[in-house]
Amino acid sequence: MATKKVIEKQNVNLGLGTGRRKTAVARVYLREGEGNITINGRKVDEYFGNPLCVFMVKQPLDVTDTLTKFDLVINVHGGGPTGQAGACRHGIARALVQQDENNLPSLRAAGFLTRDSRMVERKKYGQPGARRKFQFSKR
Repeated sequence: MATKKVIEKQNVNLGLGTGRRKTAVARVYLREGEGNITINGRKVDEYFGNPLCVFMVKQPLDVTDTLTKFDLVINVHGGGPTGQAGACRHGIARALVQQDENNLPSLRAAGFLTRDSRMVERKKYGQPGARRKFQFSKR
């Protein structure tokens, strides 16, 4: 007769969040832990060389005083380092709100739940860039 296996629940996601900035998209998984942040399989300090980007990623956790309460697993792609850091920040804020609705007012006041809609303007035909024009020549 088959015996039932007790499945140990580990890596249970407490909150999920999708963050976007420019062309970067980040999927954030919030789990119980002691404050480890993993981005694409690497520690946050080694993934982002710039300390400003690391600070940006940790901002929602500082605002809600949950820096050492959760582990974060983040998958991010597209864009550059600054856009990816902004996408991670947006995703973390959304995941914290999904985990606990009481975080909503503080994160909303800090502006972390608003998707920054600024994008690179497209290049137009007949011009060398998005806004730049060729030099005018009278003769």
